[in-house]
Parts: sequence; C-alpha cells; structure tokens
Amino acid sequence: MSTTLLLARHGQTVWHAENRYAGVSDVALTDTGRAQAETLGRWAAAHPVDAIWTSPVSRAVITAEPACRALGLTPFHEPDLRECDFGVVEGRTLAEFASEDPKAAEAFRADPVNHPFPGAEDPKTAAARGATALHRIAAAHDGERVLVVAHNTLLRLVLCELLSIPLRDYRRVFPQLRNAAVSELRTHRRSVGLISLNVPCETDVP
Repeated sequence: MSTTLLLARHGQTVWHAENRYAGVSDVALTDTGRAQAETLGRWAAAHPVDAIWTSPVSRAVITAEPACRALGLTPFHEPDLRECDFGVVEGRTLAEFASEDPKAAEAFRADPVNHPFPGAEDPKTAAARGATALHRIAAAHDGERVLVVAHNTLLRLVLCELLSIPLRDYRRVFPQLRNAAVSELRTHRRSVGLISLNVPCETDVP
C-alpha cells in the first residue's frame, strides 16, 4: 500500500518576515504565522489525516496545533525533521552576509551544497537525515495520510533527495515553500512521487 505524506512548512516567524535565516534558533510565530496555522487546521478538518508529525522546534509544533485540535490527534515529534543549522548566517540575511564576505556569498548562491555558510550543517547530512525520517514515518503509517510540519530549507533538500534532483539545485528548483502551504508526496516502499507542490490551504477549504 502507498502512504500519502502532506508536507507543510510552519507559519511565518518574526525572522522570516525580515528574511532572516532561522535554523536552530527558537523563533516565535508572528500574528500572520498563527493565522496561517489556523488555516492549516481548517484544511486538515476538511481533508482529514491519520497522523501528524512535526519537527520538535516550537514554530513547527505550534503550527500543527490547530490541525491536531481539529482532528483530536496527538502529534509525534521527530528530531530529524529540525531545520538546518545555518552557522554564521543564523539570524542574519543573505544580503548582510554578502556585504561582509561577498566571495563566500557568491559561492553559496552558485552551489549552496558544496559551499554552505561557514559553520553550517552539511546540507548533504541534513538531506539524508530528513529523507530517512520521512521514510520511517511512511513505513509506520502504511496506507495512511500523514501531515508533516517542518521547515523550508530542510524540506527543499529532502524533496531533492527523494525525487533524485541534484541537491545543489534545491534553491533553484524549489525557490520557496510557502508558509503553511501543503505539498503532497505518494510513497510506496522506497519509491516517492510528487503529486502537488506549495498548494495554499485557503484555496482548498470549502
């Protein structure tokens, strides 16, 4: 049987509103982010899932709360779904980093996997841990529908890993996962197919 994974990025945070990298930092949702979480909850009520998994980071956990409440589900927390550590750029914008080290910023733009930010987690490692986590979740819910709430960069890397897209292209192929939008994957054993990408919840709720 196949498992349906419904991937959602958490709601907007203060740093994301300012285009700052938020990786390992525990950054609060904005009012907009909380409203996005409520919209995701209404979507889940209209399109029920059998289980909900989240990153252990609070912005993901809080984003999943309305969906859990709507469906009466207790979420599972998966440490390997946490966001990447962005090293020296944590809490900063790419423009700020470029003004300090233009060569390193240009190398990152050209190939963010082989030239990650100084002190950042290896993107290959992040992709592997995230993909392995999704395979574990799919195996635990064979034939079911599962909502997974995690993070922008991690999910883009994981999509590349699962769909056999070169990791270095993750920023080009997937420029952004919108906050609280849903991307649908269909998995069967180790095979993964992309059904939809970045679908806003508010357009899909009766």
